[in-house]
Amino acid sequence: MTFALLLLQNAPNPVVSFLPVILIFAIFYLLLFLPMQRQKKAQQKMLAELQSGNMVVTNGGIIGTIVSIGDDDTLVLRVKPDGVKLQITRSAVSGLVAKDAK
Repeated sequence: MTFALLLLQNAPNPVVSFLPVILIFAIFYLLLFLPMQRQKKAQQKMLAELQSGNMVVTNGGIIGTIVSIGDDDTLVLRVKPDGVKLQITRSAVSGLVAKDAK
């Protein structure tokens, strides 16, 4: 470890002295930002592919079946047991419920 510090302190090239900072940014990008971008793309794809009849769960934890999809990014959900219909925005859907859970 001390060898690495001596190498960095006596480095004539300024790029070598910034190498640890560059490596830290690269690690942050690979471990934090890249997975978040993938998750965001998957969420947007799921929201774009919603159809009537899909069972979804909202951000608030409400589970329902999509009855209709409006033109202005609204969905109508039928919630069990009484068949109550709720109108929500498309962005309020957090995920699809597995087919096995029905």
